[in-house]
Amino acid sequence: MKGFVKWMDDAPLWLKIVFALPVLDIVWAIYRIVKGVAYKKVSRIIAGIVWILLGCVIFWIIDIICVCIWREPKVLA
Repeated sequence: MKGFVKWMDDAPLWLKIVFALPVLDIVWAIYRIVKGVAYKKVSRIIAGIVWILLGCVIFWIIDIICVCIWREPKVLA
């Protein structure tokens, strides 16, 4: 689990931006769920589930902005 989180954290910026696009934003939702399980944070698991449901509608914009500014999704991650 922590290997996936490390891989996502170390991914190049262009790949992180691609993962933040509307249809592919589910990758960041899975990242939130896996990170929540790896670090035993229930709030991150719930955020990941919510992100799966609403991510392709509006939350993908938040992910793109966060990735461009901080190089990782900061909101609910």
